[in-house]
Amino acid sequence: MGHPAMDERETSLKGPHEPGGVKPAPAVTIVIFGATGDLTRRLLMPALINMMRAGMVDDRLDIIGIGIDEGDDAMLRERIGSFQAEKGGEGDIDKGAAWAKLAERIHYLRGDFTGDEVYEALATRLAAAATGNAAFYLATPSPFFGPIVEKLAQHGLTKETPDAFRRIAIEKPFGHDLASARALNAQILACVDESQVYRIDHFLGKETVQNIMAARFGNTIVESLWNNHFIDRVEITAAETVGIGTRGKFYDATGALRDMVPNHLFQLLAMVAMEAPNSFDAEAIRNEKGKMLAAVRRYSPEEAARNGVRGQFVAGTLNGEPVPAYTEVPDVAPDSRMETFVALKLMVDSWRWAGVPFYLRTGKVMTARDTEIVVTFKPVPFTQFGGVEEHQRPPANRMVIQVQPDEGLSMEIVIKRPGLTVDTVPVSLDFRYADRFDIATLTGYESLLYDLLVGDQTLFQRADGIEAGWAAVQPFLDLWAGEGAPEPYDPGSMGPPGAEELIRRDGHAWHVSAPMKK
Repeated sequence: MGHPAMDERETSLKGPHEPGGVKPAPAVTIVIFGATGDLTRRLLMPALINMMRAGMVDDRLDIIGIGIDEGDDAMLRERIGSFQAEKGGEGDIDKGAAWAKLAERIHYLRGDFTGDEVYEALATRLAAAATGNAAFYLATPSPFFGPIVEKLAQHGLTKETPDAFRRIAIEKPFGHDLASARALNAQILACVDESQVYRIDHFLGKETVQNIMAARFGNTIVESLWNNHFIDRVEITAAETVGIGTRGKFYDATGALRDMVPNHLFQLLAMVAMEAPNSFDAEAIRNEKGKMLAAVRRYSPEEAARNGVRGQFVAGTLNGEPVPAYTEVPDVAPDSRMETFVALKLMVDSWRWAGVPFYLRTGKVMTARDTEIVVTFKPVPFTQFGGVEEHQRPPANRMVIQVQPDEGLSMEIVIKRPGLTVDTVPVSLDFRYADRFDIATLTGYESLLYDLLVGDQTLFQRADGIEAGWAAVQPFLDLWAGEGAPEPYDPGSMGPPGAEELIRRDGHAWHVSAPMKK
């Protein structure tokens, strides 16, 4: 399948005066709680630089960073600027100019998130701002989410007027089980309206994830087959080669299930399995996603035991480098039973998906970094090619949506191999984003930040969706909190033997991804 020349690629982040470009977001003051943290430097600021360069923000944009570290405006600008320079941002003339322009708008406010003084000072600054619009971004550890929203409300900072909005973006993890997610939703929604809350899942900022809806609802040949009459099974994999690093304390209290499944993987699941919305307004889409997640079957303890596998990596090597066992990672308990891998078989009880299994898996220090959705269609009912035995039926068609890396989509079909005999062979029709669009510099946060500023909640989770996700995984959390230990698996593998058995007993095997042809 041919690809356009590289110099004909289109940028996927266009300025307001380019074809397909977007208008600048309204003037706003962005207040970042946790401004000195890693998330701000690695993702939020690079995204804002890209948005500045593309003309997606108003000239009156202002940024107030709040943190506990000693310092002033110059400290925060230097900390962010040095990181951009390390990543090569200053080497790009356009990005360097955009950073210089953005840096002038960055200010620092030191204070304790749980005290009143910082909110009093923030109120004074917002009152003097060029606009009454404000977006509060909570880039903090999750225990601060509820208290920060309460303090903002107590000081009148969340009150909206007809001429000014006040919005709150909240990072994950949103709760650590169903009860805590419900409690956090109740705490926040007692202070602000649901329309003001933007619960972020950064997977939804990825172009390929957003393209799932376009691929489904923009193509008759796809959506007409998108049901249990034609689809045999769906696999969703999020494999990571990285380990725990310095996050031992966080990870040993969280684990693979909480960290990835009710948020990232369930958002992919919702995109794949939702019904067509009656419009593409935010609430219509979130209604369908919420209904779909509510249809995920809630397992009994016995069903959870049959349909879930957890693993924990042992010492080994990955790409020639030594990897310590999970229990040897700093800040991890030496007798920890926390999982670093999870595989689940889920069922969706709806007319569209009745009988179709959804297999989900995610883990650390695995063979390759790979996030993909594999939709396997039912095989042809019988073989009609002369000389071909029934057990040699052509392989089933598959659609593979590659979320990361090498974002793209491929469709596997069957053709006849050239020759005098009828010999079928599978081939793949591939599309790679990088061959058509310039997305190399994007962080995935550009679309999320822009939507936050313009008030589009399509890519953000609603309270009912959050709680439905936790409800579906709660049986596994309860089961694994009891006796037993995770299965060991080697670094560089695709998880423990139990994960293979989970899908093998249904007569299937996990899809083995291969790099798309370049």
